[in-house]
This record gives sequence, structure tokens and C-alpha cells, in this order.
Amino acid sequence: MLLKTLQECAARAQPAAHVEEAGGWWLRHSPGDAWWVSAVLPHDREDRVAQAEEFCAERGSGARFQITPGVCADDLDRTLDDRGYARGHDMSLQIASTSEVLRQSHSDAGEVTTRPTGEWLAAWQAVTTRDVSAERDLLSRVEHPSAYAHAEVDGQVVAVGRAVTEEGWAGVFGMATLPHARGQGAARSVLAALASWAAAREANHMYLQMEKANTTAFRLYERTGFREVCTYHYRIRG
Repeated sequence: MLLKTLQECAARAQPAAHVEEAGGWWLRHSPGDAWWVSAVLPHDREDRVAQAEEFCAERGSGARFQITPGVCADDLDRTLDDRGYARGHDMSLQIASTSEVLRQSHSDAGEVTTRPTGEWLAAWQAVTTRDVSAERDLLSRVEHPSAYAHAEVDGQVVAVGRAVTEEGWAGVFGMATLPHARGQGAARSVLAALASWAAAREANHMYLQMEKANTTAFRLYERTGFREVCTYHYRIRG
């Protein structure tokens, strides 16, 4: 199934420090990383909620579940609601053909490297405010081919993003643009660079995940050829 494949590709592109598989469920723990890297992926129809909760409790963290309709059990969302998990973070999974992203970007491609430079990480951190050392550790765990793109204005890196290829797909992650450079085409330049890199590696399709509430990013991706294939959300309890 496409949705399951893409969500698991995304999980490998944002690899948790510790992963255990229980049937089709991915139990993940990654202290220091963004909270969603530790979200449980409940990717079969069995009820393994208690096992997932025990896994998280043993590691001193609250359980979080990524709920993708059609991938997890139909009644899991209600089960978690009944157990006191709050619904949060409505997300959009979007796909595009790589050639269409290149055609619609209407931008000179930014620069691409195979590893994150200090300037790339600095720009990423300035926007996300997350821990750079933890991000370096996460990126070092990525096993599939990766590209790090950036766009410059007056010699300053103002926008960044990365892509990871697997099974003919290129996932887009880490898109970030400094506030003063937004609306000037820098993000389009980064997307163009990532799409060009993906095309050269015969990754003919691209995907990304984004918060539904981010209307600015939504418009950017819509204009560059992406379309939503599903929405998903998280269930979170402290």
C-alpha cells in the first residue's frame, strides 16, 4: 500500500535512535530529536497499545501514536481517545512527480551537497530552534542516499532542505527559510535543486509531510506540483 510505504520511508529518513518492531508496529524512542521521531507507527491491525505504552514508559517518555487512516486499525483512533489521548497535529501527506516539480519550480536550482554543511545546519537551526547536535546524530543514522540543498542571497544561506531516496521516491524534509528571505523564491530554489538531484537518481516521484495549518507552505507545494493523498494526525498523552 502506497501510504504505508511512504510513511515507513519517511520513518527511515528520520530514523529514531532506538526502534523495535512488534508485528507491524514500529516502537520508537529518540531523546533529543523532534517529538514525532519517537511516535509509534501502528502499521498492522493488532491491538498493541499496551505494549507500546510499556515500551515508552520503560524509557521515561509519554506515548505518541501516528494515526494514518487506512494504514492502522480502523478503531485505533477511538481506542486511544477512550484511553485519554488528545488529538493533535493534523498533517498532510503529499506527492508529486519529480518532473512536474522541476517544471513548476520556475527557479534556478540551489546548491546541493551530500552532507549537511555548517551553514546548512545553522540556517536550519535558526528557523526550527531545535538542537543541532541531536540533528547531526539523526542525520548520521540515515542509510539511504541523501542530498542537502540550500539557496543563498548575497552570500548568505537563507533556505535549506534535504531529500532522501528510496524505492523510486524522494522524500523532502527539513525545509526551512529564514524569515527575512521568505516570499522571494528561495524555497522554490531549494525544491528545484532537490528535484534535480532526485531525477538524476531515477527517483521519479517525490513526497513530503507537512502540518495542515501551515498555509504558506501548503501554497508553495501546491504551486510546485504537489497534491495531498491523505491526512493523518497524532494521538498524544504525557
